[in-house]
Amino acid sequence: MSFLSATLSRVKPSPTIAMTAKAAELKAAGRDVIGLSAGEPDFDTPQNIKDAAVAAIAAGKTKYTAPDGIPELKQAVCAKMKRDHGLEYTPAQISVGTGGKQTLYNALMATMNDGDEVIIPAPYWVSYPDMVLLAGGTPVVVETTLANSFKLTAEQLEAAITPRTKWFIFNSPSNPTGAGYSRDELKALTDVLMRHPHVWIMSDDMYEHLAYDGFEFCTPAEVEPGLYDRTLTCNGVSKAYAMTGWRIGYAAGPVELISAMRKIQSQSTSNPCSISQWAAVEALNGTQDFLAPNNETFKRRRDLVVRMLNEIDGVTCPTPEGAFYVYPSIAGLIGKTTPAGTVIENDEAFATALLQEADVAVVFGAAFGLSPNFRVSYATSDAALTEACGRIQRFCASLR
Repeated sequence: MSFLSATLSRVKPSPTIAMTAKAAELKAAGRDVIGLSAGEPDFDTPQNIKDAAVAAIAAGKTKYTAPDGIPELKQAVCAKMKRDHGLEYTPAQISVGTGGKQTLYNALMATMNDGDEVIIPAPYWVSYPDMVLLAGGTPVVVETTLANSFKLTAEQLEAAITPRTKWFIFNSPSNPTGAGYSRDELKALTDVLMRHPHVWIMSDDMYEHLAYDGFEFCTPAEVEPGLYDRTLTCNGVSKAYAMTGWRIGYAAGPVELISAMRKIQSQSTSNPCSISQWAAVEALNGTQDFLAPNNETFKRRRDLVVRMLNEIDGVTCPTPEGAFYVYPSIAGLIGKTTPAGTVIENDEAFATALLQEADVAVVFGAAFGLSPNFRVSYATSDAALTEACGRIQRFCASLR
């Protein structure tokens, strides 16, 4: 009889982290590997935010805090929600966690019972289904299509809802596709949800500030105020503020749910790092002037990657509205063989061969629930992206 929990058999390790680790291993062995698998901006954390962290250390703000965040950070989140979305929250409606992932996990752990279903559009961030499974729920995966820019339709959402549905997880702009829902597209979904009052909405807004070509971000409770009392709006400072390692995420929602999430957190990690919290106060309250130039850089990189990938026969790469990912289809490459003799049976075989034979690390589409595709993170330098896409072009041209 195994010593380990049976719960572990329900989940798998993160494929994005696994691919990043494999690339690092080959790099350490002397290979010239270009990693396009990690969802991490290559920008440094802005100086004003770093200064706030140093000031917090100097002021001795290095002790335990309340389990789910300092009052100053909760107030900064309230101000951000009012400023950006016109949504009124009190500090009692805010939870601060160790990264965005923890707030999502706490909410699921606090609400899921056996038999509860969670609707997750595919492709999805790799952790959503596994967190649902860990919490004892059942992921209901609904596949979107390339033809619809990887966006869920109102008809698909309606068809997926059952009496057992507890949550609908919504992510825009999306990881892994970068697809962003317009206000009209989101309104079509919220109209469906208004007809099903037992369904709660978990909106993952982590890529909110990474939007291009005039795309205007909006969040479900903003588009449909009638959903305010059953929406958990989740966000964090990791992506837009280049603070991935600081590990601060937050969520805004009903007091009863936030209190339940606090109870979970008080018995797991307790408070997020006190210094990181003070840095996040500055991130939310301080200047936002760096967002626009950073976005210009990301947009330039996006256009470079989309152009070079679309030059490949057998690859189709749509232009996303936001985030820093593209999710090209390799439907035209399935069944071909690499120079080393590997048959491209699926997107995992493609990604593995690309790493082994061309020294480029990407994440295969099956990890995100929709194949045959792969995800490229373009949150790295123009030079690295140009070289990596050139290698992908040559690798694909070599297939027979």
